[in-house]
Amino acid sequence: RDAIDRKEKRSETFKTAVHGLETGTPALKTEELGRRAPQWVRDNLVTMCMRCKEPFNAIMRRRHHCRACGYVVCARCSDYKAELQYDGNRLNRVCQECYVFLTGHVVLEDREGKPKGILEKGAAEVSGRSLLCSSLQLLDKNGKGGTRGWFVIPQDDPLVLYIYAAPQDVRAHTSIPLLGYQVRDLPQGDSRHLFQLAQSRQVYTFVADTEELKRRWMRAMARSAAGITYAEGGEDADS
Repeated sequence: RDAIDRKEKRSETFKTAVHGLETGTPALKTEELGRRAPQWVRDNLVTMCMRCKEPFNAIMRRRHHCRACGYVVCARCSDYKAELQYDGNRLNRVCQECYVFLTGHVVLEDREGKPKGILEKGAAEVSGRSLLCSSLQLLDKNGKGGTRGWFVIPQDDPLVLYIYAAPQDVRAHTSIPLLGYQVRDLPQGDSRHLFQLAQSRQVYTFVADTEELKRRWMRAMARSAAGITYAEGGEDADS
C-alpha cells in the first residue's frame, strides 16, 4: 500500500500517469494508448480518483475506467470521449489526460477556473441561502450505525439534498437528488426520531435530534421530491 501511495503522489503529470501503478498491472506505453486495450486497474486497489485524488463513495462519486489507460477515475475526470483504434475507432469514455493526448485538443478551461457547483461551495455559504439545513444522522443499511453530518437543501438547487461532514466544510461530500423519492415516517425507536427517503430499492434512513426537526425535514423533502422549488412560508435554516 505504501508503494501505491508513493506512486500516486508522483503521478501528477501525464507522462508518469500512463506508466501504471506498482500493482502488477501492465502499463501501456504512451504510443500504445488507443491502439491496444489497457488492462484495467482493479476497483479494489484504489479508494480515490487516480486523476483528481477525490475519494470515491457509493452515492455520488462512483468509479469509472478510462478506456485508453485503464485508470480508475471519477465521472468528472472521465467526462470525455475519444476514438480508440483498438475498438474500431469508436468513441469511448476516457480521462482528460488521454483525451488531450489522443485528440490533440486543448482543454481550454482548467477545472480550478470553472465556476463552483454547489457541491464545491462551503457549507456555511450554502446554509445561509437554504430552504432547510441542520445536523442529522444518516444510518447505514443495517440501521445499527451511521454517520452524523450537516444536511442542506439549497435555495438555488432545491431538489437536491447536500451532505457535508461538518457545518464549516468547504465542500459537500455527497448529494442526493430528491425528485421522485417517497418520504416515510418511522415509529420512534430507542428515543430516536427516524424517517426515510425511499425510491425503488434505494432507501436512506435519517435520525433527527427532535420530533419537530424531523417533521420539518419530512415536509421539506416531500416538497422537493414532488418538484416544488419554493420555500414553505419561508423555511429558515437551523443554526
